[in-house]
Amino acid sequence: MAKNYYDPADLRKFGEITEWSEELGNKFFDYYGKVFEEGALSAREKSLIALAVAHVVKCPYCIDAYTKDGLQRGITKEEMMEAVHAGAAIESGATLVHGVQMMNKYKKLSM
Repeated sequence: MAKNYYDPADLRKFGEITEWSEELGNKFFDYYGKVFEEGALSAREKSLIALAVAHVVKCPYCIDAYTKDGLQRGITKEEMMEAVHAGAAIESGATLVHGVQMMNKYKKLSM
C-alpha cells in the first residue's frame, strides 16, 4: 500500500520545527498562540476563519486541525461548509478580478 505524501501523523510533529530554528520557531508559536486568543473575535469565530483559509491555501494538516477544533467548539457541519464556500468565493473572485488586468493588457496591446 502506497503511503500518502501528507501523513496525518505529521501534524503531531509540528512542534518539532523549532529543532532546526529554535528562536524563529518559538517566535512563530508565540505569535500563533496570541492570534488565537479571545479578542475582538471569539475563538469559535477564529476557528471558522482558520478552516476557510485552510481550504483556500489547501493545507490538509490545517483542514484536519481546524475541523477537529471546530467540532470541539460546537461548530456545525453546515457552518463549516458555509465558511469553506465563503473562502472559495473569495478565492474565485480574486482569480477572476485579475481578468481585468488581462483585459486592460489585451486592449493596450491590440490597439
